[in-house]
Formats: sequence, C-alpha cells, structure tokens
Amino acid sequence: MSARATLVAAATLAALAAGFHVSVQAQQTPAVKRTILQKQGLQAEGQEGVMALLEIPPGAQEGRHTHPAEGFVYVMEGTLTVEMEGKPTATYKAGDSFFIERGKIHGGVNNGTTPVKAVAVFVADKGKPMTTQVK
Repeated sequence: MSARATLVAAATLAALAAGFHVSVQAQQTPAVKRTILQKQGLQAEGQEGVMALLEIPPGAQEGRHTHPAEGFVYVMEGTLTVEMEGKPTATYKAGDSFFIERGKIHGGVNNGTTPVKAVAVFVADKGKPMTTQVK
C-alpha cells in the first residue's frame, strides 16, 4: 500500500471512529421531552394555566431550572428524584405528587431503569418562558 493510500485509510478510520464516538455519546445522553398539552388564560390578570407532559428516559436529567409559576406535578410512571432549593432531595414514584414553588431552583433525574412520565400543571406568568435553565 502506498503512503498516500495508508494516509487516506487512516484518515477514513479516524473519521469513522469520531462519528461512532459522537453517535455513542448521543445515545448515552438521552433527551428529556417536555410537551405542552394545554395553555389557557386565567381570570387572574397576567396569569395562565399550563399543562405539560414531562418524559425523562432512564439516566436522563432535566438540569437545574426555574419556572415563573407555581407547579403541581403528578408522577404517572417511573421514579423521579428531585433536588429543590431549600429542601432535601426527594424521590417520587408513580402515584406520587409534589409542589414546585415559583422561582425555586430545582431539577429532576431518572436514576431508574424505566422512563418517567409526569404531568405538571402550572399557574404561570403569561408570556414568560416556562423554563429557564440555571447553572
């Protein structure tokens, strides 16, 4: 094999390996999915009700964030571990519910082997982003 052919083969293998690495990384970091099911203006001025479905694959986490809202969360499937500013870490299983205070930094993680599905209902400030990530 010529030096040029060897160099091309090595570059091709390196590119394939890099692509494989990126593909494996993407598979190792499952994405959290948030789906807005309903939004409705409320009688309280500047407020709206928002219902969302939260889906967290095994091993995934939301990251620390806040909401411009009070939130009521009901876990439908799986087990969700939640860290919330000013409170001890808590774990919720299917059938459990919990409350999120307006503006509190929090985040959920699925440490289990089955997906987490939860429904959240928020009383939110109208027109503001529902989730703001925090470092």
